[in-house]
Amino acid sequence: MDIQTLANEIPVQGEYALEGIDFISTGEQYLTFSLGQEQYAVNILSVEEIRSWEQPTHIPNAPKFVKGVINMRGIIVPIIDLRLKFGIGDAKYSKTTVVVVLTAQHMTKSRTMGFVVDAVSDVLNAEQDDIKAAPAFGGNLAQHYIEGIVNVDENVVTLLNVNALQVIAKQKANS
Repeated sequence: MDIQTLANEIPVQGEYALEGIDFISTGEQYLTFSLGQEQYAVNILSVEEIRSWEQPTHIPNAPKFVKGVINMRGIIVPIIDLRLKFGIGDAKYSKTTVVVVLTAQHMTKSRTMGFVVDAVSDVLNAEQDDIKAAPAFGGNLAQHYIEGIVNVDENVVTLLNVNALQVIAKQKANS
């Protein structure tokens, strides 16, 4: 019996189904999300959880893109609005707005931060050959935040460097 046949026999409750899921992937997997009209992605192994938008506790004198902090099971998690940090229009919070909580290892420490995004899209399987270097053409997004770009159908998805995102809060706001 193959894995897909086995998955189809598992009882499903609610909206969740295992049909059509690729269980084996030879490439890297990325969680894709949107900011305005642009698509971005982060390595899925760094994703701790995806939370619905809730107003965090405000931090006095923080840059505009630092929305505050939340308590996530005893861990204080800073919340950064990527739309504001990257200068992609005004932050508009809707039913699809979520916080992607990422944990990254840096040397011997791990850091957990939440990033407000407009909506989570999909999981992207990207082979190393599909990932291209991002062109250095200036713009709102500094080059060190970009791991690469991937063409997906008619769209371009920008792969973000999770370790670079984790030091975002230490930098001053652009505005």
